[in-house]
Amino acid sequence: MRKSLLLFVALTTACSVFAQSFSDDFESYSAGDMLGEMSDVWTTWSGNDGGSDDSPVSSANAHSGSNSVYFSSTSSSGGPQDCVLPFGGELSTGQFNLEMWMYVNPSTGGYFNFQQEDAIGVTWAMDCYLTNTALIQFTSGGSLQLETAYPFGEWFKLRMEMNLSTNSWTILINDEDRGSFANGATQIASMDIYPLQGNQFYVDDVAYDYTPYELPALNGAVTSITGMTTGLAGQQVAPTVVVRNLGTTAINSFDIAVEYNGNSYSQQVTGLNLASLGFYEVSFTDEFTLVAGMNDAIATISNVNGQLTDGDGSDDEKILVIDPVVPAAGKIVVAEEGTGTWCPWCVRGHVFMELLSERYDGYFAGIAVHNADPMTVYAYDQAMAGLISGYPSGVVDRGPEYDPSQFEIPFLERIQIAPAAFIENGAEYDSGTGLLNVSLSTTFQAAVSGNYKIALVLTEDGVTGTGSDWAQQNAYAGGGNGEMGGYEDLPSPVPASQMVYDHVARLIIPSFGGMPNAFEASVDAGDEFVHNFTMMIPADWDASGIHIIGMVIAPDGTIENASYTTIEEAVANGFVDGEEVVGVTQVDAPDATVQVYPNPASDICQLLLQLDSPQEVVVEILASDGRLVVSRDYGQLAGSQVFPINVEGFESGMYMIRVMTGKTWQTQTFIKE
Repeated sequence: MRKSLLLFVALTTACSVFAQSFSDDFESYSAGDMLGEMSDVWTTWSGNDGGSDDSPVSSANAHSGSNSVYFSSTSSSGGPQDCVLPFGGELSTGQFNLEMWMYVNPSTGGYFNFQQEDAIGVTWAMDCYLTNTALIQFTSGGSLQLETAYPFGEWFKLRMEMNLSTNSWTILINDEDRGSFANGATQIASMDIYPLQGNQFYVDDVAYDYTPYELPALNGAVTSITGMTTGLAGQQVAPTVVVRNLGTTAINSFDIAVEYNGNSYSQQVTGLNLASLGFYEVSFTDEFTLVAGMNDAIATISNVNGQLTDGDGSDDEKILVIDPVVPAAGKIVVAEEGTGTWCPWCVRGHVFMELLSERYDGYFAGIAVHNADPMTVYAYDQAMAGLISGYPSGVVDRGPEYDPSQFEIPFLERIQIAPAAFIENGAEYDSGTGLLNVSLSTTFQAAVSGNYKIALVLTEDGVTGTGSDWAQQNAYAGGGNGEMGGYEDLPSPVPASQMVYDHVARLIIPSFGGMPNAFEASVDAGDEFVHNFTMMIPADWDASGIHIIGMVIAPDGTIENASYTTIEEAVANGFVDGEEVVGVTQVDAPDATVQVYPNPASDICQLLLQLDSPQEVVVEILASDGRLVVSRDYGQLAGSQVFPINVEGFESGMYMIRVMTGKTWQTQTFIKE
């Protein structure tokens, strides 16, 4: 039986918006009924009620009565369940309260979002992730707004109180206030419940009520303070204050002030014609230094149109509680993203990698590992494929897989963990030949044991190219899939002439997993180690756009800590002699000595191999991008061996020779002139 539960109560504003209330305890359905098909209110993302994305009513578990709706997914892409609860229109003022009871199976999770427009799939107003670690995370535009705990394996009430006029969202769990925030979106139209891979959760007793806001004649309101909630303690941030005209009279002038940690800045804004319900951003150039602990940032509007008071003084002030994450000393977090020009959704990675690089400059090292396009480093790409299930996708410090739009959440977790070691980059660089020598100086801050490894990555910003392989496929073209950092205004594919690629992985040495046993089996706090790397910067790379990323890799494969500098910064630090990882001297080799000469070489170079005992010998030659150029198995050899290598047909640049003797690999570099 179809049952309408939406009640229109009264017309209360000049904007012709009705007060509304809704509730559904799912008791009017029978177990197995498809929710969208049987309800006059609930629908599905596709609009095909009763179809594959509809959800059956369940009697397996309920908060009240006998029925609820169960959501689960084992698909890597989520779904197919995708139920939508419309709110009766696009709501941008007034008070909206939503509550529902949820039950999340232990160690699984849940997800829902708010859509901003009646047409779903255009703009996401809010994402809510219930993680498999019992945290509920509210994000907007990929930025974490609030995180708090929720209980596994029991019914709990989630209540959200939203003042849409002043953009204030308050979260309560079991009627306990868990915090408030100003959302980046100022309008809601529906809620979408969509299980992600691994999610298993029930929803029951869903209800909302909406009270419109009646506009006074003159009213300037502060709706949000942005730019101060996403930094780390110690970073300098400049606030932006959003003012809204919540009156019927146009606003032509006002004063705005911001106070934080004993400092105050103010601006006078004139020459406006801000219409009713319009927004205006005031960007401050003065910066506040974020401090550890909970402190209020207070923005106040006054002198609206020259008047001492306006029609509603309750919205003249916005208080934002700022409690910045305190980064661990010396910590840098690495995010590695699988991407490709062929991948239409990968522009999401472009946007969020850049956002995090700017927001957390000096703490975040982003690496775009390209797949099946002209920027592919084959060895890196193949290794990344073992950590991700699709594109775009990636890992933060080589932990669990995340979509790039969610990198900020694990970043904020990892940046607080004190690293066992600090790394400093040093370098020598010959711009004429392109020869780059890098030293990674590692100082342990704590005693550790096990097989810790060292690796080095080069990335490049500002990479461009020509031809169709350099054009970026773009799923956001035309805006049908929402906004995405300006890509919604670009075609698909985006022509190569309009694309600039940043954070592009150019080289990883000695391997993705790093040099094994790079340190002693047990080290003490204060122990220092230096590793040297030799490489060639090809002429078609822009050395000014290169970043050097050093990595200490823990025995479990996660990245313990990293370093991140430009070549210029590393040169300023100075090169330090140490153990050669890739270069023209002997690497760790108890049973064999390997030498390559002449180096550089133009036509023939000689590989000299001195074997202390009979060994199986394999020789590989790799280009600087990881491509395998030559591979030969020489079988068992002994004594002194000389292998002439004809490099006359090789392109100019750096090459790596890998020699396996028995079960030991050694790596040398040579330069083809």
